[in-house]
Amino acid sequence: MKKVRIGVFGGGRGKVMVDQLLNHPDAELVAVCDKYEPILTKCKETAESKGVELAVYTDFEEFIKHDMDAVVLANYANEHAVYAVKCMEAGKHVMSEVLPGETPAQLVKLIETVEKTGLIYSYAENYCYMKAPFEMWKRYRRGDIGEIQYAEGEYIHDCSSIWPDITYGERDHWRNRMFATFYCTHSCGPLITISGLRAVKVVGFETNLNTEEKQLRIALPTNAGIEMITLENGAVIKSIHGGLKMEPGSVNYQVYGTKGMMESKRYRTDKQCDDRFDFNIYLEGPKLCKGEWEHYAPTNDVGANVGFKSEGHGGSDFYTTHCFIEKILGRPDGDWCIDVYTAANMGMCGIMAWRSVLAGNEPMDIPDFRNPEEREAFRDDVACCTPEVAGDALLPHTSHETLEFPDEVYEEVRKQWLREDSKISDLF
Repeated sequence: MKKVRIGVFGGGRGKVMVDQLLNHPDAELVAVCDKYEPILTKCKETAESKGVELAVYTDFEEFIKHDMDAVVLANYANEHAVYAVKCMEAGKHVMSEVLPGETPAQLVKLIETVEKTGLIYSYAENYCYMKAPFEMWKRYRRGDIGEIQYAEGEYIHDCSSIWPDITYGERDHWRNRMFATFYCTHSCGPLITISGLRAVKVVGFETNLNTEEKQLRIALPTNAGIEMITLENGAVIKSIHGGLKMEPGSVNYQVYGTKGMMESKRYRTDKQCDDRFDFNIYLEGPKLCKGEWEHYAPTNDVGANVGFKSEGHGGSDFYTTHCFIEKILGRPDGDWCIDVYTAANMGMCGIMAWRSVLAGNEPMDIPDFRNPEEREAFRDDVACCTPEVAGDALLPHTSHETLEFPDEVYEEVRKQWLREDSKISDLF
């Protein structure tokens, strides 16, 4: 059978997909595009070590002309929808990294491009595929805990120590413009996926800013975003994410249903601690308030025939790439892909939550973009925190007083990145 020819746009975050594609029996990595040439050099060297001749590009417009079936988008998070549209208009299937889009207008365009072209779009929300949430997804589908009533998702990740490595000292880097509820799909995404239900309403919150001097030295007053989300069946989700102080960070999910509940282990204080019981589930029996607990480490038969599995994000990066390949090939594992409507629904939770914050925490409806009539109100809605996208519809990236940093702060961050840039060899 002919292998799926795939290119990767964005070699930094895309390094995990590069490794996976070089080792997947049904995929052929053919091209990588990135603006930073040292990353391209490492990609090419990695490919050559596997006997693969890889084409590399610094220009997307040249990259997209390459003979390939699909593109993995691992570029800047606020630009995924724009490039997904370009890829599909060029006849390529798309797997998009987080997030699905920056504005409602981008999401409308994205959905309509998928519908027009009939090409595959898969959203690579890898936290849905971590051991515990993937097990929850399967067991909820089986009906084990009944109908969802309440759930919590937590993604706490303090990026302060790696800020120079991921922003390069660029004042206008998307991370420096990111509002509190923007990066929401790691926390709410798995819960929406597990439930199979659409989010219909959201109330957003922003915590106060951490303005400790060591944070200000890197132009990063950290905070967290919270979304209180109502699903179409009336269930409520609490989603929290951001740079709160906790190491290691916390990734945690709980789902309460009409017949029981399930949860992941909240956090580990020691990397050597016992992780045999990553998943817990309570199932009520025939008598009220009488039930049984199960505690175990989930195993996964999805992709069991593939020898190489990347370890990125607890192994979840393997499933996003593998299921995308399987979807293109029309195989059963492709059924675990996250489609464009679900991706847009997740993304709109954060977009509308931010409007809720700016409106004094008022509830905001989340439109159903499956419905063409509901798209119309958002077709030209470009409001966001990126000036070149929003124009006159520019929104502030914090509800608090904006802190301005002199050029010297960003210059120091960039110097730190350049000093540490030798670590690029450790990425491959």
